[in-house]
Amino acid sequence: MIAIVAISKNSYAQYSQDAIRFSQTLNGSTARIKAIGGAGTAIGGDLSSVSGNPAGLGFFTKSEISLTPEYDMQKTKATYLGSTMADKKNTGNLNNVAAVFYSRLNNSNADKTKGWLSVNFGLGYARTNDFYENVSYGANNNASSISDYYANRANNSADDLLGDWAYRQKLIDLYSVGANSSEYRSNVIAGGNNNVMQNGTITRTGSQSEFNLALGANYSNKLYIGGAIGIASIRYNSTTSFIENGDVSLLENGNDVNHNFTSVFTQDQYTKGTGVNLKLGMIYKPVEAVRLGFNFTSPTWYNMQDSYAERLDTRIIGSNTFQDGENYPLEYDFRTPLKVAGGLAVFIKQFGFISGDVEYVDYSSAKLMSNDSYNSTDDNNNIKSLYKGTVNAHVGAEARLSSFAYLRGGYGVQGNPNRGDFGSSIKTASGGIGFRSGPYSVDATYAHITGSQTIYPYEIGDASPASFLKKTNDNLYLTLSYRF
Repeated sequence: MIAIVAISKNSYAQYSQDAIRFSQTLNGSTARIKAIGGAGTAIGGDLSSVSGNPAGLGFFTKSEISLTPEYDMQKTKATYLGSTMADKKNTGNLNNVAAVFYSRLNNSNADKTKGWLSVNFGLGYARTNDFYENVSYGANNNASSISDYYANRANNSADDLLGDWAYRQKLIDLYSVGANSSEYRSNVIAGGNNNVMQNGTITRTGSQSEFNLALGANYSNKLYIGGAIGIASIRYNSTTSFIENGDVSLLENGNDVNHNFTSVFTQDQYTKGTGVNLKLGMIYKPVEAVRLGFNFTSPTWYNMQDSYAERLDTRIIGSNTFQDGENYPLEYDFRTPLKVAGGLAVFIKQFGFISGDVEYVDYSSAKLMSNDSYNSTDDNNNIKSLYKGTVNAHVGAEARLSSFAYLRGGYGVQGNPNRGDFGSSIKTASGGIGFRSGPYSVDATYAHITGSQTIYPYEIGDASPASFLKKTNDNLYLTLSYRF
């Protein structure tokens, strides 16, 4: 899986972007549920219920354990100022491991199919978000330089550290704009036949995961209810570099002298956190062939440790080499949005089923908490103004080919949380096969995931250059299960 986060135009370190990034999670699941597009809210009887709808645990009549490894092939095609570049990253990981333990209840009813029939306990690990990606983009720019951004920052605040670095490194200077006034402007020569070569790279690693403890109960083979406690964790690493090569015009002995330069602006972020959430679910069978599912996932309350660093390095040929940097550690708390999902599954005798579900998430309700070192007001205002509620939809089907073979297919859409045109919905087409022999089963799934994102390496108003990213993931999942 992948969360293709579509962030806002303000591309520098803002915790509001991370709050949305870490809120776009998917339920960890077996290859079977992934093959049907993730439409598992009303299915039940699958170990995905441990991390999804816990009511599904009530369908088990035996204990079971499963293991799901994953192999991801990520590709990004970036178009920047008319030039296109591609990058990729392949990774393997453990997507899901879970177990359910069946416990039959003794009841006093003469009809042993009535009343509370079982309470089953489940536990498991699920990977809910994957951050691994490589992005590369670049082109000649004859309209602007990132030094224009540095100059704007210096003009807006006399205490801006990045503006101070750019001034010390001779990328910007103070220019007279009248008899009694002056302003900072870029020294980089951009315009006409003068191009600035710009290259950007982004390297991200890390993931989100949950460890869930769940209970599911069966009442009269009609009503299934369940609950779960999730212990969530985050590990996120990002390194972003923006490199410029070109010419700067410097005043030397009263004359303008041009020098070739190379400048690198680097941002490093390391973030980790732990959190907790609660899941409540139910599945009801009005008739034997129909299942109606509902699942509520509370907000996840996280405690985060964040380390963010900026560095600016410049080498001016025939002049100087400069290096400046600063670290910004911070510990803070934040709350993700809650999630509400509903699903419908129709079973066609022994031939298979069709399933669909929808989920609503209001990303504008995510909230960062202030503390003695951090005022969250601006970031929370950004969350409310830049993000919105979305609907995630999934549909899929399973066909029984024989007494031991199954064919599956599905499609899912994860809604775009942005109010602006900075990203797209994430679309997933999937298919798979399954084999069951006695207590053993093997399921394999292929998923093709697509989405897009627009990033801005620096912001200078309407003239900000943009890189359009087209992202694809081709993922393989294999689930091995044993019933006992």
